Amino acid sequence: MATSDGSTIIGESILISGSLNGDEDLTVRGRVEGTLTLTKTLLVEPTGIVKAEVQVRNCVIAGAVVGNVTATESVEITNQGRMVGDITAPRVIIVDGASFRGRIDMGEVEVEGERHAARPAARPAPVAAPVRPALRPPVRPAPPPPPKPEVRKAQAEEPVQARPPAPPAPVAMGAVRRKVIVKRK
Repeated sequence: MATSDGSTIIGESILISGSLNGDEDLTVRGRVEGTLTLTKTLLVEPTGIVKAEVQVRNCVIAGAVVGNVTATESVEITNQGRMVGDITAPRVIIVDGASFRGRIDMGEVEVEGERHAARPAARPAPVAAPVRPALRPPVRPAPPPPPKPEVRKAQAEEPVQARPPAPPAPVAMGAVRRKVIVKRK
């Protein structure tokens, strides 16, 4: 069913199996299986079930999605949403109470003319930012030259005091380029 605002709704009793492509918003209240490619937003309502490889601009999941989702702008899983699969998007929102199992890749996204496609990754990126190796401690100046022999004899009679150990060097953490936003109610 198409609405006046240019979006399409797949009703609760509808099952679509195969490849679905479109240039408008899509609301899923029923079931979609296969592949789903949109240039706009996919909304999976609480009654909706999507078992597909999904490529969209934005995705809002309030129902169930099984499969990988690639979005050029954002993916949001609401408190009713459930997803099993990998997410590739520059912005990911997982609301408190949502269910998610998979990996998240928030790498850069390239724009190719009218169509938006995620840059293929060599391997999935970890969720946490990598830790960079510790910085080297500062270089200490060379010790002063040894004193003249006659002074050395005088110092030898005095007790030698030990220096306290140098504090450990701080660990530099890698900068986080993107954030996962978790909304709490």
